[in-house]
Amino acid sequence: MRSYGDIRAQQENVDEGGLKVTVMTADGTRPVENALVRISYTGESGQTIEEVRTDSSGQTPVLEVKTPPLEYSMEPSEQQPYAEYTVQVEAEGFENSEVAGTQVLPSVLAQQTVSVNFQANASFERLVIGPHTLWGEYPPKIEEAEVKPVDESGEIVLSRVVVPEYIVVHDGPVNDNTAQDYYVRYKDYIKNVASSEIYATWPDDTIRANVLAIMSFTLNRVYTEWYRNKGKDFTITSSTAYDHKWIHGRNIFDSISRIVDELFENYLSRPDVRQPILTQYCDGRQVQCRNRGWMTQWGSKSLGDQGYSPIEILRYFYGNDIYVNVAEAVSGIPSSWPGYDLNIGATGNKVRQIQEQLNVISDAYPAIPKVGVDGIYGEQTKNSVRKFQDVFGLPETGITDYPTWYKIQEIYVAVSRIAELN
Repeated sequence: MRSYGDIRAQQENVDEGGLKVTVMTADGTRPVENALVRISYTGESGQTIEEVRTDSSGQTPVLEVKTPPLEYSMEPSEQQPYAEYTVQVEAEGFENSEVAGTQVLPSVLAQQTVSVNFQANASFERLVIGPHTLWGEYPPKIEEAEVKPVDESGEIVLSRVVVPEYIVVHDGPVNDNTAQDYYVRYKDYIKNVASSEIYATWPDDTIRANVLAIMSFTLNRVYTEWYRNKGKDFTITSSTAYDHKWIHGRNIFDSISRIVDELFENYLSRPDVRQPILTQYCDGRQVQCRNRGWMTQWGSKSLGDQGYSPIEILRYFYGNDIYVNVAEAVSGIPSSWPGYDLNIGATGNKVRQIQEQLNVISDAYPAIPKVGVDGIYGEQTKNSVRKFQDVFGLPETGITDYPTWYKIQEIYVAVSRIAELN
């Protein structure tokens, strides 16, 4: 296989994809304004192709960069389907930082977050993003029962299915005691895995089916306390032999991020089974698993091309009795979704809460205008919500819908927690 870097100069047929960089403090709660961001081809870091600065939200403009042709990611190919870029960041008062191997696919937006440390705290940090699982070579999944025994003496099992605020990711195989553990927000974990294991150029319903499988698998690990019952102090590993591929610091894609925000309370169930189903899968090209009753990723792509819905794709592989369920609770948020959109004319405590939260968020993200706290959803509130959506990559409707509600909760918690510490 030839890498994109090897063949880039020889290609006449190239496409373009979007790349947007966000620079944050190392604790992940504060944007860094006026950071200098340099973009180069990975392997050619001395040849800058773009140089921009971040705005008050720590973000660069969307940069249009070259990628391989779209068809490389739409069918199994001997050509690498994504370009790899290196992102270098310099910011006054912070140590320089670099991420190598940011993956950019054609026709979708790649979102790369770069964390920077205060100069007094640490030295230069360089992250290297490993290859995508559909391109690189990784160990195949070791088969497990999709439903775990939960009635054995001494086992810890949650009483209900709850979406956790964080999960602990062990960045290596189960018994590698040298591997680092990372506390990762649940949604960020799912977005990272999906961006590492499927192509963001695929049909939305294919992405939805794969995201549901990833979330159900993950929530099974949470619900059954699978590794903690084995004496470990983590939730899940980054090893494809045991769990899913999670890559520390990698970029995510907007199409995947949007779908995770839409579905994150969901998981897959079977009748009379309380726990989320451990939905295992394989790529269907390098590794075959249909005889195990697993989904294949390339097979799900083919069904999506044929117009199959997410549940039709999932039932094709896992059987007709599988269905989409909803978690009973979401941890770490001040208030759950009210069950309806907040728009012009809405009134009451839910509106007041959103107004108060936007004002707290505005202290860290000054591009988001403050609003009067009156419990009335007027034009001022709508404009503030619209700018919030712009900053955090949501459709700019000005309506506080389901994804916007939970994103406001998430950012409010992050910003207010660091304020408490200060």
